[in-house]
Amino acid sequence: MPRLFFSLFILLSGLTQVASVSAKETPPSENYVHSQQQCIRCHDDKAELQQMLTVSLGKCQSCHETAEPTKAPARHQKNVRKASTRLDEPKRAAVPNRKADYGMRYPLYAQRSRLGDAVNKMVLIPAGEFIMGTNDRLPDEGPEHMVSLPAFYIDQFEVTNLQYKKFNDATQRRSPRHWRNRTFPPGKADHPVVYVSWEDADAYCRWAGKRLPTDAEWEKAARGTDGRMFPWGDEFDTAKANTPVRWQEIGEFGGTSPVGAFEAGKSPYGVYDMTGNVWEWTASWYKAYPGNKTASESYGERYKTLKGGSWFDCSFYKCGISAPVFNRSFFAKKVKNDSFGFRCAKDAP
Repeated sequence: MPRLFFSLFILLSGLTQVASVSAKETPPSENYVHSQQQCIRCHDDKAELQQMLTVSLGKCQSCHETAEPTKAPARHQKNVRKASTRLDEPKRAAVPNRKADYGMRYPLYAQRSRLGDAVNKMVLIPAGEFIMGTNDRLPDEGPEHMVSLPAFYIDQFEVTNLQYKKFNDATQRRSPRHWRNRTFPPGKADHPVVYVSWEDADAYCRWAGKRLPTDAEWEKAARGTDGRMFPWGDEFDTAKANTPVRWQEIGEFGGTSPVGAFEAGKSPYGVYDMTGNVWEWTASWYKAYPGNKTASESYGERYKTLKGGSWFDCSFYKCGISAPVFNRSFFAKKVKNDSFGFRCAKDAP
């Protein structure tokens, strides 16, 4: 019953237009891009979907540029359970379509729950070349090309709520908007911190003596040198990452999971959650790859690149499945929501 009342509260609050927001307050999360209750998740009529997407292009563009709340049309202010997906979505693994217990949602949770209070161990990624991008999917993901990087370190896990709280307390920085009394929601200590902007992520990494990874560093840490599609290989598996497909199979709306909960989904270098859970901010501007001939007004030093996909279904934005490690998204530095987080990197000696 408490969960039902909470869901009803969130839904009703999403239907209420906020009259004003003070300069020191963050707008309500329910109106943000990618928020849980406001996004359009289903269209049965394909012609209607295509027409809506065409009309919405300008509106979607503005959402990528600003941290101001964006109100969804009244006809879409409902929580729809099924999702519209692209034809290129990977084949789903067999998972029972039923309510799952905590262990099914978060494999190895008991072993990993201590990570919220741990120092985020860094993994050494050796120097050398790797295959970046792809020739087989979205225009901004290609062309496939070789990139050579010096050795660097990257966090083994996404930055957790508890780790971010230590930074927050030390710097007296504004808390993420869903925290209360400067602390994260109960039971979320070892979940990745969300509702953090690029500036928040950059400030945390600098405070910790680190920096944000570039998009190339992130992708190498996620896929290794053999050009694989996912951290674990080329076959999609719902049991190896916290993705929208997994939540759809389980039959629940979804949310973040504890960092490191998917042992079988780690990368060739032993880095966790490089697919799903939360999108991760990088240091890189959203620019065309070398040899990319597809023009885009979004390229340049206007948006920052995010990598990794998340638990959230972004099919409304016609973005395709976000699980492949070559996928990337782009948003203005001030944007924050419930599916954005980060991890840090550091130069190797």
